[in-house]
Amino acid sequence: MTQSSQQNSKQIIPVTILSGFLGSGKTTLLKHILNEAHGYKIAVIENEFGEENIDNEILISDTVPQIIQMSNGCICCNIRGDLQKSLNDLIIKLDNKEIEFDKIVIETTGVAEPGPVAQTFFLDEEINQRYRLDAVITLVDAKHAMTHLDKHVQVQQQIGFADRILITKADLTDEKQIAELKARIIKINPRTPIKMVSYGKLDLKEIFDIKGFNLDDKLDIDPEFLNAHQHEHNHGHAHEHDCHDEHCTHEEHHHQNHHHAHHHIDSIQSFVYQTDKPFIYEKLEEFLSGILTVYGEKLLRYKGILYMKNLNKKVILQGVHQIMGSDVGGVWAGKPRSKLVFIGTELPKDIILQGLELCH
Repeated sequence: MTQSSQQNSKQIIPVTILSGFLGSGKTTLLKHILNEAHGYKIAVIENEFGEENIDNEILISDTVPQIIQMSNGCICCNIRGDLQKSLNDLIIKLDNKEIEFDKIVIETTGVAEPGPVAQTFFLDEEINQRYRLDAVITLVDAKHAMTHLDKHVQVQQQIGFADRILITKADLTDEKQIAELKARIIKINPRTPIKMVSYGKLDLKEIFDIKGFNLDDKLDIDPEFLNAHQHEHNHGHAHEHDCHDEHCTHEEHHHQNHHHAHHHIDSIQSFVYQTDKPFIYEKLEEFLSGILTVYGEKLLRYKGILYMKNLNKKVILQGVHQIMGSDVGGVWAGKPRSKLVFIGTELPKDIILQGLELCH
């Protein structure tokens, strides 16, 4: 084996999951990815349940798997069948130099929660060795999102799962509606940056290499980030989050400060836990394992920085449903403080908060 092929066999491919309800603009964004001269070599996977193909010239709609090489270095894959098998097949073709790519974008169906797709990258050992799940990007249709959020829990799940929200079709509505939509999104998922996108055109650095699923110091969940995020979208609806209660949640503040928020009772909610007290590893592991056993299906995402007893480094926690992982991060720069965000469906907030208090 040559040195080049040895390096190629070890290549880890970052994966971006593209989520969003029917008509949210995923196809338009994919067209941009497949046609722009951006310099990336991206494989775009559209699954078999997609509500619309990109078009006949870009994505062949036959029932057999096909790979089309694009002029800008991208490839488009019309995948039929098991995602795990398809990903492994792509790696084989990459290693055999039949195709070339350094990133993958997976488009989920418009009515699906992205959780099962994300879990693929944790459960399959072969895939885990060759792919790294970078982020879930969710597109939200500004014109119809409020109605979709009221009628379809999948839309709430897609927002709750997201590492970045892209609001589309803002030109079809007004600033007041946009501000109300942003406030509702923040209530569901307070940690996720929100970006506006027009006709699928944006700097692809906004959706690639986000490291939303990477266990390192870049996952630091900082209350100041939440403050800054609200200030950025302040159109008379947001407030300054200046509460020092370690169990304070964005959810509660939005109910108090947005007179319209109580009209929308979303099943996907979020809350934040913070404390200066160090966790005892064994107690925390036992408690979280129990929570995942009972409530794992309801936990869309959970992520945090942990202050552990007898350890001068941060511990990074990351989870998707019942799958939980942790890693040791950098040394604490200032006073240690644990910060965790939980996002899910009808979560037992009080049980989780009280249980965490017993883990010190």
